[in-house]
Amino acid sequence: MKYPAYPKYKPSGVEWLGEVPEHWEVKRLKFLANRSDQKVEADEDYSLPYVGLEHIESWTGKLLTLDAELVPSGISNRFRRGDTLFGKLRPYLAKACNPGFDGLCSTELLVLEPRGHERNYLVYQLLSEGFVSMVDSSTYGAKMPRANWEFIGSCLLPSPPPPEQRAIADFLDRETVKLDTLVAKKRELIEKLKEKRTALISRTVTRGLPPEAARAAGFNPQPKLKPSGIEWLGEVPEHWEVKRGRFCMKVNPRSDRLQQLEPEDEISFVPMEAVGEYGGLNLEMTKPIGEIGTSYTEFEEGDVIVAKITPCFENGKGAIANGLTNGVALGTTELHVLRVLFGLDRRFLFYLTISSVYRKTGEAEMYGAGGQKRVPPEFSRNFRVTLPPQIEQRAIADYLDRETAKIDQMSAKVEEAIARLQEYRTALITAAVTGKIDVREYKDAEGVPHQSRG
Repeated sequence: MKYPAYPKYKPSGVEWLGEVPEHWEVKRLKFLANRSDQKVEADEDYSLPYVGLEHIESWTGKLLTLDAELVPSGISNRFRRGDTLFGKLRPYLAKACNPGFDGLCSTELLVLEPRGHERNYLVYQLLSEGFVSMVDSSTYGAKMPRANWEFIGSCLLPSPPPPEQRAIADFLDRETVKLDTLVAKKRELIEKLKEKRTALISRTVTRGLPPEAARAAGFNPQPKLKPSGIEWLGEVPEHWEVKRGRFCMKVNPRSDRLQQLEPEDEISFVPMEAVGEYGGLNLEMTKPIGEIGTSYTEFEEGDVIVAKITPCFENGKGAIANGLTNGVALGTTELHVLRVLFGLDRRFLFYLTISSVYRKTGEAEMYGAGGQKRVPPEFSRNFRVTLPPQIEQRAIADYLDRETAKIDQMSAKVEEAIARLQEYRTALITAAVTGKIDVREYKDAEGVPHQSRG
């Protein structure tokens, strides 16, 4: 939708702001809001909710679900119902919100008390692209870039009359809700596509190709079934075998190839963040063997890797190791390595490891507590592997390559649509709070002017 501009503008004197409506003022943030710096020693005696940076969604101003059991340690900032929070650590993440309750927060959050300035309008100002970029340009510290209040407080921001601030905030509240609803629906679609993908993989690796695909590949489209002898698996095609993993793959084998290389030879280095969910492996990082050390997981070209720690295992992190530098890699110790033996196709094994039957069965066998739960190596050794003839395994893998690629393409298009909506949301906020569009007389779908809404 196209919105009108204001009738007259004037120079703001601020590069990122440009011109502002003629009747607006431009003031430093410290004159629009006081910084509250009340520090408290947080412990179990404090019953107030705690807000960390991780509880604030980037660029949206939304507060995510808080952990009611979380007891912060050390010093925290105290905030009150009418305050606004802004993240000074990594400000490019654009974390700002109006909690609307009394609580404690991370000292990486600035607590601002608006002074005659509408707090709902203020939080949108703090989320505008120009302001975020300006604050981010002032940061110091390479690994943990922070901005300080002296700089942030001196930043110039537009200050319309209070009724206009309310009208702009009200307009943005309504429009962002519409956009967020669209984004939520698209995210639901992505989840449904993920479920469809997982169901397709699980059914195909345990039951075989669908009739049409089987016929096209030269297989019996309606094979006879037999009991597998495993409760969760049920029946399998009569000509398939079912074997424990130990008889068709090695679990966490040593790499002979690694022993043949020299300390100065480059190999792939794979931290957990380089392992994708349901396939994909980022192999950009390489290091000389001598610089890595020995306390890592070693694997070779063609091995199947599976994340063993929660929640990475449940989320489907795993891949086939293809394209390794010098044919070998060292990676995070939170990986299990599966190396196929004769009779098992590595692509078929990969799809088996990302199937819901493998992941859910493995989840039930995890040991440890909390965020340190892991799947033991014995799980894969004892897991009952469905084994079609190898030619059929390859046909199943080919079919799943094609069908999952189609689903992934659909998901990618939906992700692109979400990105466009989020970009538009940010641009709309920036345009409204900087006066590039005039929304004072904007009417919603019911034809009711925003200014008339209380």
